[in-house]
Amino acid sequence: MKKKVSVIGAGNVGASLAQMIVQSAIADVVLFDIADGIPQGKALDISEACPLWGSSSSILGTNDYSHTENSDVIVITAGFPRKPGMSRDDLLHANAKVVSDVVENTARLSPNAVIIVVTNPMDVMAQVSLKVSGFDSRKVIGMGGVLDSARFRTFVAWELSVSPEDVEALVLGGHGDLMVPMPRFTTVKGIPITELLSKDRIDALVERTRHGGAEIVSLLKTGSAYYAPAAATYQMVKAILFDEKRMLPCSAYLDGKYKTNGIYTGVPVILGSGGGEKIIEIELNEQESIDFEKSVAAVKLLVSKLNS
Repeated sequence: MKKKVSVIGAGNVGASLAQMIVQSAIADVVLFDIADGIPQGKALDISEACPLWGSSSSILGTNDYSHTENSDVIVITAGFPRKPGMSRDDLLHANAKVVSDVVENTARLSPNAVIIVVTNPMDVMAQVSLKVSGFDSRKVIGMGGVLDSARFRTFVAWELSVSPEDVEALVLGGHGDLMVPMPRFTTVKGIPITELLSKDRIDALVERTRHGGAEIVSLLKTGSAYYAPAAATYQMVKAILFDEKRMLPCSAYLDGKYKTNGIYTGVPVILGSGGGEKIIEIELNEQESIDFEKSVAAVKLLVSKLNS
């Protein structure tokens, strides 16, 4: 019997993710949205592509939460997208209500699921999801670091004219403008980029990574990124479904690690069937610690705004 993934939100990110899962035939998909006809139409379109992909996976488009029952993974992409001039943080209150409703309606039907939160501001929405679901914190994780690291990898590969496959990158902290790309832990076939690029060039790539989402929003004008966010989420879904024990940068609940308590933020995590099974703690130097603390403080501020 195939695994079941429920994707909540049939917008660009959700539909792209659903396509990737079905095309690769790693699970059956339920695509949920409150908009009548949208998930049904997109699911039908994807279903009709399955013979061409050679995929035996099924996809159901629905407006009924009951169809998500007994999901192995629930991915929350529902919410309002960023527009030009908006930060991820501007979406705080509106998306908190959306995410609360989604979790309330899905968690009770799939008590053994792992929840992946994509909706922005993602770290805070993960915190909301944990509180509403009542799940173990390892079963609620946020997608941010995988995407941010992929952007950093892309920019490094372009700068050095190498294959992005050969670049490994690490980005810590909140999924926002104060995220912390880590040049010391970013390598090309094991060679740190600090050995390959000047500090000025590295600093420029770090800044572009921090504003990578806003760059795409400003170009699109009517929406935000979706191909790379969907691909990043797919990597996480696959790691969970196949118990791959992948070490990926994800937003995880810190309860003492990195000198941080009671907050979600991006750190290296071992992803497997149990969700974020283990947080990997690395030694930060003085500047990295300062930057990480600033990023965590920004997430804490948003959480306090939401609770005030």
